[in-house]
Amino acid sequence: MSTTLTSPFEFALDAALEAVQPAEVRGTARSDVRLLVSDKARGDIRHHHFEDLPALVRPGDLLVVNNSATLPAAVPTRQGLRVHFSSSRPDGSWLIELRDKDKPFLGEVPGGIVDLPGQVPLRLERRFGKRLWVTRPAIDSVPDYLARYGKPIRYSYVDRDQPLDAYQTVFATVPGSAEMPSAARPFTPEIVTRLVSAGVGIAPVTLHTGVASLESDEDPYPEWFEVSAYTARHVNAAKESAGRVIAVGTTAVRALESAVVDGKVVAASGHTDRIIAPAHPVEVVDGLLTGFHEPRSTHLSMLEAIVNTDLLRDSYVAAIDARYLWHEFGDVHLIA
Repeated sequence: MSTTLTSPFEFALDAALEAVQPAEVRGTARSDVRLLVSDKARGDIRHHHFEDLPALVRPGDLLVVNNSATLPAAVPTRQGLRVHFSSSRPDGSWLIELRDKDKPFLGEVPGGIVDLPGQVPLRLERRFGKRLWVTRPAIDSVPDYLARYGKPIRYSYVDRDQPLDAYQTVFATVPGSAEMPSAARPFTPEIVTRLVSAGVGIAPVTLHTGVASLESDEDPYPEWFEVSAYTARHVNAAKESAGRVIAVGTTAVRALESAVVDGKVVAASGHTDRIIAPAHPVEVVDGLLTGFHEPRSTHLSMLEAIVNTDLLRDSYVAAIDARYLWHEFGDVHLIA
């Protein structure tokens, strides 16, 4: 029986569609995941494997990848909770989320203190949105502290702890993300070589992604990004030569679109509060390679800024009916 969706934002995600392990743990290659293709020009949907990607893009296209590496951002507290370190802020403070098992813990109050390993008290200054807190950790280097005491963030649909390497992509060189920029996870050196041999460019950006999928009524919070002069030059050249700029992940979309001035990409860095949605459309991104997103998430609103709602809805119907897998170890979706 075919699934019916009234909106790409409203659907029930069957637990059987949640990827509980990386492909490698399931006994296959990292690149051995499925790829749903939503063709914007033709308006149709096709089913492929990720290893088909070099044949699905064109010479002259440019893939823009996020080179942010994942931090072991989950730390236990003496109170039996977990702290997820999300994002640094321009004033040096950090956004964190408190978790109790697999749910946000909302029982703390401003001024409360949670005790971290290494005798580090963490004071909760004030709430940020529904689930996050602003804090100023008494730590010289949060990344160094996490390297000593942290583990990768793991949600309950993943059936066991995985090593940090499982949460890194082949492009990861700049540590800073609380959660993996997972759209690039299926890439391997061999697939990158095949893409370049086919005349497809690859250019990096950096965006350190924070925790969790926000719901559609929550504004995205600022995240640190950098777009180099090298990448800006290659994006502009691709646009001028009729190549498509295909972002690998929603984080790459946000970084690129944060560096647009008068329709051109320029070198830029800092904390971006750029919102991408139908009311705030993309200017340079033509396509997107991404995972499958949870119902009512802001990521789906971003997708609506790249592809029309009908095709997006039909794509999610097709993915559900064909039993594609969701989340960071799941299958992927090419919109181009």
